[in-house]
Amino acid sequence: NEPDDPQVDLDNMELWEQFHRRGTEMVITKTGRRMFPSFKVKVSGLSKSAKYIMLMDIVAADDCRYKFHNSRWMVAGKADPELPKRMYIHPDSPATGVQWMNRPGVSFHKLKLTNNIADPHGHVIHTYTILNSMHKYQPRFHVVRCGDLAKLPYCAFRTYVFKEMQFIAVTAYQNEKITQLKIDHNPFAKGFRDS
Repeated sequence: NEPDDPQVDLDNMELWEQFHRRGTEMVITKTGRRMFPSFKVKVSGLSKSAKYIMLMDIVAADDCRYKFHNSRWMVAGKADPELPKRMYIHPDSPATGVQWMNRPGVSFHKLKLTNNIADPHGHVIHTYTILNSMHKYQPRFHVVRCGDLAKLPYCAFRTYVFKEMQFIAVTAYQNEKITQLKIDHNPFAKGFRDS
């Protein structure tokens, strides 16, 4: 019954803010593409001995479809229907509060963004989320005080949203400023850097 007051801080906040100011875009592909910047948070204020489940999901930020026109994003109509969104449970869940707080961060770097409804490759489907291109999304983080995954649906969720993480899903980058930021900061984009 030890009380708790979970606090969640977004890792790499300055980088997320740089992207947000320019209108963050995330590429979605048939095979799935990881987010950059990656989704990582630092959690504090948990009860040390209680067990917690950490989850995330990505939901539609609004009911609009967008287009990139004259170097900026603008509304281009009503959103396409969304597929039911699933929660992504951190693979180390459940774990004690002290275990979560002692880590450098809770990371969801394995999650991939896709526009592929069918999954012909037999992937572990729970590491993918299906998004619509040219739609705006909001990642969310959830802390649930619960020691048993089977009881998760009956436990209270505490949800944390960082507006800086909003992004538009694209099949190719539209804004060259976003492309440049990704090249400058993403270690996996080193092939695009000028030698």
